[in-house]
Amino acid sequence: MRCPYCQFPDSKVLDSRPAHDGQEIRRRRECLACHRRFTSYERIEDLPLWIIKKSGQREAFDRGKILKGIMTACEKRPIALEQVENLVEDVERVLKDGHPREVSTRQIGELVMERLQQLDEVAYVRFASVYRQFTDIEGFRQELERLIHATRDDQS
Repeated sequence: MRCPYCQFPDSKVLDSRPAHDGQEIRRRRECLACHRRFTSYERIEDLPLWIIKKSGQREAFDRGKILKGIMTACEKRPIALEQVENLVEDVERVLKDGHPREVSTRQIGELVMERLQQLDEVAYVRFASVYRQFTDIEGFRQELERLIHATRDDQS
């Protein structure tokens, strides 16, 4: 594997172990030229998952977009990066386990919101404000009331 630092085409594997519930192999490598260490991941190539946007356009699934949206919602919250990565992996697993090759952005948004609500209510409201495109304070108020009622129902 090519070194990401010096581009030398060869490296040696120092450590190899399963990662992400056995779905990947994590390899710790060392460049044979510059001796810097780096990590690589090996995973089975999946059939592509296609996203159907609100406009009807289709694009390939990009977990980075979900990760970015969740990271923005979780900014300055006491949420570990590992928790966010686990949330994204969970959403991706649910989408792929459902076996459809196409899913709507609405389905993805609802899955993310459901999991964010369990993780952190403030991050949930932040995400909801963008996902549901609140244009005024009334949208926030309605979502907060729904969240408060759901929390009370869970505590009963």
